[in-house]
Amino acid sequence: MNTPRLKIDFVSDVSCPWCAIGLGGLEQALQRLDGEIGADITFQPFELNPQMAPEGQDIGEHLAQKYGSTPEQQAQIRETICARGAEVGFAFNPAGRGRIWNTFDAHRLLHWAAEEGQAGRQTALKKALLAACHTRSEAMGHPEVLLACVREAGLDEARAQAILASDEFAAEVREREQFYVSHGIHSVPAVIINDRHLISGGQPAAVFEQALRQIAAGQVG
Repeated sequence: MNTPRLKIDFVSDVSCPWCAIGLGGLEQALQRLDGEIGADITFQPFELNPQMAPEGQDIGEHLAQKYGSTPEQQAQIRETICARGAEVGFAFNPAGRGRIWNTFDAHRLLHWAAEEGQAGRQTALKKALLAACHTRSEAMGHPEVLLACVREAGLDEARAQAILASDEFAAEVREREQFYVSHGIHSVPAVIINDRHLISGGQPAAVFEQALRQIAAGQVG
């Protein structure tokens, strides 16, 4: 019997901690389903803060402005995020991040990695960017940080540098962002299976495993 293969579009933002948790849960689920279900994952762009200035913003100030959260609430959420990350093998900086950054250039590089990179390179770049942002709290708006992630992912640094110095892939990224927003995606991660089924949020591996198994068996929709 042929192994069913699922098309997975992982709509997310580099600056989103729940996206790192969701990716970890999805990968754990796929590991459990290895030999039973295959998957092709493409990372699609979404910006939580598309108007963020190049110099970024203090994370505490940003969360207070956007969500009205207090420092105590932020600390409690950070503790929850660290614990959920540990469950899926992702290490968050327990001190949190100092600033939040504009991620548009990171999305341009991810688009390039999918278009021109070898198989698996986009995933490698996504993981490198998430680690830089959430594990090491690096400045995600700075080209040198992005290029270090490109090197880590085994991609062509000179090509990436040329992209960052231009507006290449800007129109394509904006088009993809608008596509998902126009189809009702307003929070991430949003995991879309076979262009039909939506799994929202940073779900545990068991939730992904059950959903993927049902979809593959044709039990959903």
